[in-house]
Amino acid sequence: MMKEPLFLNSVLQEKIWGGDHLKSFGYDLPNDKVGEYWAISAHPHGVSTVRNGEFSGWKLDELYAKHRELFGNSEQEVFPLLTKILDANDWLSVQVHPDDAYGQAHEGELGKTECWYIISAEPNAEIVYGHTAKTREELADMIHAGKWDKLLKKVPVKAGEFYHVPSGTMHAIGAGIVILETQQSSDTTYRVYDFDRRDAAGNLRELHIQQSIDVLTIPGDDLPKNKVKTEQFAGAEITTLVKSDFFDVYKWVISGSYEFSKKAPYTLVSVLSGEGQLMIDEAVYSLKKGEHFILPSDIEKWTISGKLEMIASNPE
Repeated sequence: MMKEPLFLNSVLQEKIWGGDHLKSFGYDLPNDKVGEYWAISAHPHGVSTVRNGEFSGWKLDELYAKHRELFGNSEQEVFPLLTKILDANDWLSVQVHPDDAYGQAHEGELGKTECWYIISAEPNAEIVYGHTAKTREELADMIHAGKWDKLLKKVPVKAGEFYHVPSGTMHAIGAGIVILETQQSSDTTYRVYDFDRRDAAGNLRELHIQQSIDVLTIPGDDLPKNKVKTEQFAGAEITTLVKSDFFDVYKWVISGSYEFSKKAPYTLVSVLSGEGQLMIDEAVYSLKKGEHFILPSDIEKWTISGKLEMIASNPE
């Protein structure tokens, strides 16, 4: 078996809040309402397909099930992570995700802790990140009374920022923001508020008020304090964005050439900008903006050269 990366083709998701910004990554958009590209995914709602090498044509969920040796012989039942690029052309709903215990008990799948790297943001763009309620009773009262201006904590954002969003966090991505999201492999979302927005058929979208009240963290302003750490090397700047119970996430900025050595059973990589090359032993693979790939367990060292900005992650 040849040591090779797994380059992936993946699934576009239309959303009521989506736009057409993802075409800048080289994706062929069917319309101007594309909200998400599920770049590295084994989730049944949008599974990536390997496009190169020995496993060309394999679905990632099938590959994970049948060739666990590529993934460090992981004992996790499902491929644990999901990488997306999101185009928020309008506000997403204000929402919350459950933890694993609640998600498994009520939805039959993992909970969802996630994190966001802001790729681009229009002037004055903002997110909802946390809430002001100090007790669950106060939270329920404010939600039922529709006191959104008092309840929701809004934060201005700009390109290059990073936000860790653990399960239980009240959150929403605002209009004019493109992000790379690293998350647990779950599609369970509880909508708290949707701006009274109607879908194409004129219907209000479903809300999940009781579930949201059940799982929202109290108090709502107890948000993680990330210890972002940047190291400078010849040819590379490596930033540790987060180390969590579910994933470690890094930003790699390559300006020249840099040799990496394996620090995790396998690594997920997304190219956000630039172009260059990935070298593994004698093999060379071209890299450009919009590419996503996995470095499986048998790859101990690799070299990336060129001028590139990338986000990498690995499961914990």
